[in-house]
Amino acid sequence: MTSPRGCVTVSGMTALYEDAGLTLDDEGITIRRYYFPFANAKRVAYRDIQGIKAESMGWMSGKARWWGAADPRYWFPLDMHRGDKKTLLVLNVGRKVRPCITPEDPEKVIEILKARVSC
Repeated sequence: MTSPRGCVTVSGMTALYEDAGLTLDDEGITIRRYYFPFANAKRVAYRDIQGIKAESMGWMSGKARWWGAADPRYWFPLDMHRGDKKTLLVLNVGRKVRPCITPEDPEKVIEILKARVSC
């Protein structure tokens, strides 16, 4: 269901941004196809995000990574189209492993995160 502003409402939450791999709503981020091997989603509340690092993504820094981690500090959810993307966002959630996301519209996601995360 789409509202006049173009936001999508799912289970009472309004999606501020949504693509094939992510949904950002009023409370946090849902990262689809995160956990291996069953591809369950991971939920990250904005209040748990301690930092966000945006970087240009090359073949050695994520483009070739479909799922998982070469470096155990970073985890990439399943994304078969990551090789076509240019920007990597690394979320510091205060744990050893940092979720890495590659949104289809990274500028929009960064804008939402800056407005909702205090870091």
